Amino acid sequence: MSRVPVQVDGRELMLSNLDKVLYPEAGFTKAEVIDYYSRIAPVLLPYIEGRPLTVKRYPNGVEGPFFFEKNAPSRTPEWIRTVTIPVPGSTKDRETIDSPIVENLPGLVYYANLAALELHVPMWRVDGRGRAQDPDTLVFDLDPGPPATIVECCEVALILRDVLKAEGLTARPKTSGSKGMQLYAGWDGRADAATYAKELARLLEKEHRDRIVSVMTRSARPGKVFIDWSQNNPAKTTVAPYSLRARQRPTVSTPLLWEEVEGCERPEDLVFTAADVLERVEEHGDLFGRA
Repeated sequence: MSRVPVQVDGRELMLSNLDKVLYPEAGFTKAEVIDYYSRIAPVLLPYIEGRPLTVKRYPNGVEGPFFFEKNAPSRTPEWIRTVTIPVPGSTKDRETIDSPIVENLPGLVYYANLAALELHVPMWRVDGRGRAQDPDTLVFDLDPGPPATIVECCEVALILRDVLKAEGLTARPKTSGSKGMQLYAGWDGRADAATYAKELARLLEKEHRDRIVSVMTRSARPGKVFIDWSQNNPAKTTVAPYSLRARQRPTVSTPLLWEEVEGCERPEDLVFTAADVLERVEEHGDLFGRA
C-alpha cells in the first residue's frame, strides 16, 4: 500500500493508494476524488456543516461492494467533531451512535481518502452542544419511474416550485446525480416538515394523477414521478449538494438554474461530472446559495 503524508490546513493526514481507480469506466482515481472534494469544498461545506454525516464508502471502486457508515470508527481523528445521536430500534443493538460532523477541508479530505464517494446529511443540524435542532430545510426527492426520466421530473419540479412559491417558500433545484432530482426550500417550522411534505405530495398526486405518485409502492410508479416526501423524516438523509455519486462516471448532485430545468429536453441535458461541476462553480458560483 502506497502512503503519502500531507498537511491540510495544519492537520496531518496520511493518504493511501492514490492511483487506485474508483470509477473504472472513466479511469477516475482516488487522487481525483480527493482533488474534486478539495476544490469543491468552499461551496460544499456550508451544506454539511453542523449536520451528522452518513457516508457511502466504496473501498474498491463503484463496481465493488459498498457500505454506509453513520458511526465514526474508533480510529477517526480526534479533531473531527462527533455527536452522540439516539438510534432507537437499531439493527446493531445499540441505542446511540457517535456521528461525525465534517466542517472543514481536512475532514473532507480524510473521508475522501476512505473512498467515501457519497455524502448524505439530514435536513437538521446540531448545536454547539450536539443537541438536534428543528429541521431548517424542506426537501422533495423526485424519483422517475421508467420509462419516465429526469425530463418528467423537471415538469413536476416546475409544478412544485409554483405551489411552494404560493406558500411563501423558495425552491432550489438540484440533480440527484443519479436518475432524478431534488427540490430544497428553507423551512420556517410552520408545521411538522414530514407531515407538510406528505400532504403537499398527496395533493399534487390528486391533481396530476397522470404524472405524479406520492405512495412508495413501486407498482404505482411506472411512467410517473414519485414525490418522496419521507426524506423529511428526521431519521432520513439526502445526498448533499455537490456530492459525488457512485455511478459509472463520477457524476455529481448538481445545483441547477431554473432555466435549465425549464429547458430540459433529454436526460443527458442534466448530467454533470466532477469536472463539469467545477467549471460551473467557476462560472456561476454557488447556485444553491442564490435563493
